[in-house]
Amino acid sequence: MEAAEGSKRVVIEAVQPEIDGGRFPAKRIVGETVVVEADVFADGQDALSAVLLYRRHDDSQWSEVPMEPLVNDRWRGAFRVLETGRYFYTISAGVDRFKSWRRDLGKKIAAEQNVSVDLLVGASLLEEASRQASSADAGMLQTWATALSSRSNPETAAAEVALSDEVADLVGRYSARALATSYPKELEIVVDREKARFSAWYEMFPRSCARKPGRHGTFADCERRLPYVASMGFDVLYLPPIHPIGRTYRKGSNNVETAGPNDPGSPWAIGAEEGGHKAIHPQLGTLDDLRQLISSARQYGIEVALDLAFHCTPDHPYVVAHPEWFRHRPDGSVQYAENPPKKYQDIYPLDFETENWQELWEEMKSIVIYWIEQGIRIFRVDNPHTKPFEFWEWLIHNIKRMYPEVIFLSEAFTRPKVMYRLAKLGFTQSYTYFAWRNTKWELTQYFTELTQTDVREFFRPSLWTNTPDILTEYLQVGGRPAFITRLVMAATLGANYGIYGPAFELCENRPREPGSEEYLNSEKYEIKNWDVDAPGSLKDLIARVNRIRRDNPALHSDWSLRFHEVDNEQLICYSKQTEDLSNVVLVAVNLDPHHTQSGWVNVDLEPLGLDSREPYQVHDLLGDGRYLWHGATNYIELNPHVVPAHIFRVLRRVRTERDSDYHMQGPLP
Repeated sequence: MEAAEGSKRVVIEAVQPEIDGGRFPAKRIVGETVVVEADVFADGQDALSAVLLYRRHDDSQWSEVPMEPLVNDRWRGAFRVLETGRYFYTISAGVDRFKSWRRDLGKKIAAEQNVSVDLLVGASLLEEASRQASSADAGMLQTWATALSSRSNPETAAAEVALSDEVADLVGRYSARALATSYPKELEIVVDREKARFSAWYEMFPRSCARKPGRHGTFADCERRLPYVASMGFDVLYLPPIHPIGRTYRKGSNNVETAGPNDPGSPWAIGAEEGGHKAIHPQLGTLDDLRQLISSARQYGIEVALDLAFHCTPDHPYVVAHPEWFRHRPDGSVQYAENPPKKYQDIYPLDFETENWQELWEEMKSIVIYWIEQGIRIFRVDNPHTKPFEFWEWLIHNIKRMYPEVIFLSEAFTRPKVMYRLAKLGFTQSYTYFAWRNTKWELTQYFTELTQTDVREFFRPSLWTNTPDILTEYLQVGGRPAFITRLVMAATLGANYGIYGPAFELCENRPREPGSEEYLNSEKYEIKNWDVDAPGSLKDLIARVNRIRRDNPALHSDWSLRFHEVDNEQLICYSKQTEDLSNVVLVAVNLDPHHTQSGWVNVDLEPLGLDSREPYQVHDLLGDGRYLWHGATNYIELNPHVVPAHIFRVLRRVRTERDSDYHMQGPLP
């Protein structure tokens, strides 16, 4: 240890947020406040000062804000992030001799002790601080130093100067710098735009948008479907792969190995003689047609998201142009995808262990940039857990360095640690296990982990009710009430959620066979002709739920999620609120899609800003009922065949100073 370091007495540790020792950045949204805490302490009883330093990645100068002590040597500071991109932050802290002196001086004066020598000590501390200060501040500090050391100045007047807040504030800018301890790491924050935190996704196959049955849909047909998507309140339209589909080993309806002459194949079987990942399926239209769709969607407040699936068919141009990017078997054939005993002869995985990995990585990056240049800023990434972690970290970092507004959604239904690693290294949002969490215990445990632990610093959940690959048993057997239940929970438990439609709103629940989560006559392998105006569609309810989401800022984020006790395991209750408590939403859901369930909910009142002595109104935004509740314990009853959930806007009663009448706080929606 160098001698200079021996004079630095302060310890800084247990900094939060700090992901894996600073290996990965935390995540925030433009306009949010980054709250940083740390243990800051030193030997002895000296007072300390600590500052939080922060800067944008391309700034050379640090900005700083003071940190304030909490309890047990814990300190806190905060700063706002105002732009997308990367920010850095760290902490500096030191023994504050002036603060210690001022504290002790106050005690001595209160004890009516002689402080003449103490005032001279204070004058020297002010002189010392002036040598580090700007010229204007230095002049003030020297004036005050003279006031403390002058024999002609009465001791009481000098003490008054010494104890003034104005002096303390100015000296505090400089007094603890010389021997301050700097935290040895510069930690990172990735700052995304608002849609990364709050979005409603609608997945739709363009080829199934044609007006006439049996005809292949086009981008123009998809454009004509935009008013329908917008009417339900979605702001992201996610399109499965739009590229040419391979013909070799093409799969037929219901994933049979032999395709018929009219089978269109799976959109995820990418690559044919017409082109690969930078080409468009000719039956969908042209690049200009896609640009027109993107532009029209924007008029409805909708962004178009594309699928990134980094694998190929045997017909993909890469197979001939870059055979080194694929793994070959001893007989010279290309290794196709397998999950024994299943074989996927129509898919050739890219070999990321190739000696030519750098060229492969650059080509994958060029695919992303190509579609960004066409106007795409959101990507859903297919099976990222089957590609190297370092590749994704490199790709996402480089893309977001050029285009910080880009959003990447990770579709990785895999082991938890793998899902979390992908989120840490850069994915903006992540699919979750929500589809398979059905009981109150499962939902409570899982979403507490996602929203109330350090996981929330790097993992932004995206809750999907269904996908073209996932038709859960709950939806298969629960009928219409099950679809409503999952919709309400996805839209309120998560600030980001999505549905695969029109299958969802039309309550499509037929599995390929018992025990399967595959749809019968799956849209992955055939063109569907959906009747979006069919009786019984959930489209109006979906529109209402999405309107509730938009109108209630409490539902725009995840961190305030709190579960409340209900004495019935088939009922779940949870709340969200804004930081200032101006908007509080309480949700109650019947998890049983077959039977009416009732019970007593015990609302944790204090975090919601409610007084146990005063009544409060809960306005059901789904059914429009209004109830006056008293105290923590209240009765709920939900019939799944009517509406299996309440979404309550909570309005607390307040007494004004001008009269004795009670009024509901906040306007009713």
